[in-house]
Amino acid sequence: MIIERAAYISMVIMTISLFIAFLRLVKGPSTPDRIVALDLITMLTLGMILAYCMLTGQFVYLNTTIILALITFLGTVAYARYLEKRVL
Repeated sequence: MIIERAAYISMVIMTISLFIAFLRLVKGPSTPDRIVALDLITMLTLGMILAYCMLTGQFVYLNTTIILALITFLGTVAYARYLEKRVL
């Protein structure tokens, strides 16, 4: 009962945060700000998937979250290397 309420509350908070991060993605003053916002959107999506898994008891989506986290990490590392080579 308490875990269900916590999962619902966390999903509402993550949804609000998702909209705020999307605004930063669209409005961001620089490209690194947009990359950080995109990473935040991905992590919030992962959190929402995990909260959904806790609510329903279906843990089949955990593989999806791991793959999505790895792809996001690789994208961030690739962009950081691109910025490093461009500056030097």
